[in-house]
Amino acid sequence: MNGILESISQLFVDLGASIALPILITVFGLMLGEKLPRAFRAGVTIGIGFIGIGLIIGLLFGKVGPAAQGLADRFNVDLTIVDVGWPASAAIAFGSKVGAIIIPICLLMNIFLLAVGLTKTFDIDLWNYWHFAFIGGLVAAMTDSYAKGIVTALIAMMLTLALADWAAPRIQAHYDYPDISFPHGTSAAYAILAYPLNWVFDRIPGFNKLKADPDSIQKRFGIFGETTMLGLFIGLALGVAGFGLDKPREDIIAILGLGITLAAVMLLLPRMVAILMEGLVPISEAARSFVGKRFPGRKFYIGLDSAVVIGQPAVIATSLILVPVTLLTAIALAPLGNKVFPLVDLATIPFIVCLMVPIFGGNIIRSVAGGAILIGGGLFIATAIAPTLTEVAVSSGFNNETGGMISSLVDGANPMTGLFYWLSDIGGWTGIGILGAVTLAISILVKMKVKHNISSSVSH
Repeated sequence: MNGILESISQLFVDLGASIALPILITVFGLMLGEKLPRAFRAGVTIGIGFIGIGLIIGLLFGKVGPAAQGLADRFNVDLTIVDVGWPASAAIAFGSKVGAIIIPICLLMNIFLLAVGLTKTFDIDLWNYWHFAFIGGLVAAMTDSYAKGIVTALIAMMLTLALADWAAPRIQAHYDYPDISFPHGTSAAYAILAYPLNWVFDRIPGFNKLKADPDSIQKRFGIFGETTMLGLFIGLALGVAGFGLDKPREDIIAILGLGITLAAVMLLLPRMVAILMEGLVPISEAARSFVGKRFPGRKFYIGLDSAVVIGQPAVIATSLILVPVTLLTAIALAPLGNKVFPLVDLATIPFIVCLMVPIFGGNIIRSVAGGAILIGGGLFIATAIAPTLTEVAVSSGFNNETGGMISSLVDGANPMTGLFYWLSDIGGWTGIGILGAVTLAISILVKMKVKHNISSSVSH
């Protein structure tokens, strides 16, 4: 049985998100009671959206990568752990001991939590269950226990659902996506950590008065404040920092190329996300109907991939500014113990910040500051887990072309990954039990908070 599950898991890895998701979504749509033509069309459209997003992200990395490498070379810092990016992390997660069974057990866990009222989110983003497999795979390898890995993965999902429920009202209001939540393994933890940071920012004189949302910037700077122009200027600045002007003709061409590429990303990424949303709408409606029939009278959210919101202007602008900031942060933290060279996942910073931006009210300055603080701290987590992640990668058949240790920003530097890794390491089953108890308490508190908000709205 386990061999069959491993084969299916490996097939998903080989297919990749753009092919596996249409299949999963079509099957899932049929399970929810959707008719085959509509479910199939939704699956194909979602696949097209992911291909479009992947092309834009690939274009971004293709241009940003050389500039990032050039910036690191200029500072001559020895960062020996390579960031291999989220595609490699997903392949490692699905190829781990836990990955083979992660989709069915997490889906059952989600349905159980819906039934007992400990979550409002029905997570239909099946592909991204790999985030839970990632944490579970690390714990299984570190503790040499398959059972600990499975239990940890389930707790990670439960906590992610609770965090998604907690942040949903603020995110829904900001992005105007009613009844949607984002139980995304990368994004959810950062959204919650943005709350205390925003509290601190509110109490910094001067800083708390800065208005830096896209609309305010455009009103102040006119055409030069438009998102495409911001992309152009950020690209030019990064190009000058990364390429320099040692070879004037070649470097100027490279700098201009990076500038126009980032301007294109600002324009094209929202349009690719719109295609993705077009495919998600019928599945979201079917899921809402499915859960509504089985839990009448209850309010719930449809859990989606945070890719849905990465095309927002404030998210893209924040992410592009954070590319050089992340590189400089990694370099500055090297003497303090950071060994990770951010590379492939520089292009996926939007997934890290997209749920933080609403908490900061769309303020780009706050989002950049918050992102820099959390990513900076995350680099130490990515450094700490690198030996275990490299071990899991080798055992899962990952071709480590770097020859050294590997890690990633997406999930490797995630605060949730660090918490689960640390508690499992020092406490074994006791640590995992503490995680489970705390997660259950958080889920109950979120449930009480939601009930209180509903009661307040009714009384008013």
